[in-house]
Amino acid sequence: MKKVVCKDTLKKDDMQVEYDFSNMRGAVRGKYYKAYRAGHKVEIHQTDGAVSVQYFKLEEGAVMLEPDVKKYFPNSESVNKALRSLIEIIPSKRRIVTHPK
Repeated sequence: MKKVVCKDTLKKDDMQVEYDFSNMRGAVRGKYYKAYRAGHKVEIHQTDGAVSVQYFKLEEGAVMLEPDVKKYFPNSESVNKALRSLIEIIPSKRRIVTHPK
């Protein structure tokens, strides 16, 4: 018999009891962040024994949004629109960046 859980009784941010990681050792948030940004490979092991390898690297100019920011800006269009509106309110003297030689 399946256990029935009413959706109303669970809060969105609450983790169910079977996902208790409080006793997990060695877990570090962002442990592989730098390596991921530098590029990574994914090996896909097929049931027939074959292995396919795919390499991934973030494109030049790509940025990664933190989860709390991504809630408000789910795609490139929304990020660019918000940044362009911020650029408009920056005083023109601050927009020009000069580098001393």
